[in-house]
Amino acid sequence: MGIEPEIFSEAQNEIHEHWMREALDLARRAAALDEVPVGAILLQGEKVIGRGFNGPIHANDPTAHAEITALREAAQFKQNYRLPGTTLYVTIEPCSMCLGALMHARVETLVFGAREPRAGAVLSQGAMPDTAHYNHRLTYLEGVLAEECGALLTDFFKAKRLAK
Repeated sequence: MGIEPEIFSEAQNEIHEHWMREALDLARRAAALDEVPVGAILLQGEKVIGRGFNGPIHANDPTAHAEITALREAAQFKQNYRLPGTTLYVTIEPCSMCLGALMHARVETLVFGAREPRAGAVLSQGAMPDTAHYNHRLTYLEGVLAEECGALLTDFFKAKRLAK
């Protein structure tokens, strides 16, 4: 179930932007390793319990997406595979693998920056969080620092094409 951005106060929007900037910093770490620049940060209340950035190439692990890495760190921290009452900030709309993991972990809220038109599973390629077969409901908010998040990806892939 999507959250309408206009329901937030200016202070709430500043909080969302603060945490998305933290996720952007993590995305830049991925880019520095020549990984697709996606960053994620998981909070419980105001406490960071997990961080991640894309690393499937260096980890030789197709599941080493930013969201999965943040979930793994948080689950170890909490000593529990369920993470209710948490909010994940991620720079781009999650893919189906990552969204499935968020649902299984019982993440409460997802906040993402830019849409991912090819593989985004929240809105771009179907409304996976609203699928009836899940026994968990995830709320989501899109578009926090969307331009900056999208530009990071666009610039990364532009540089890759120019380098060829």
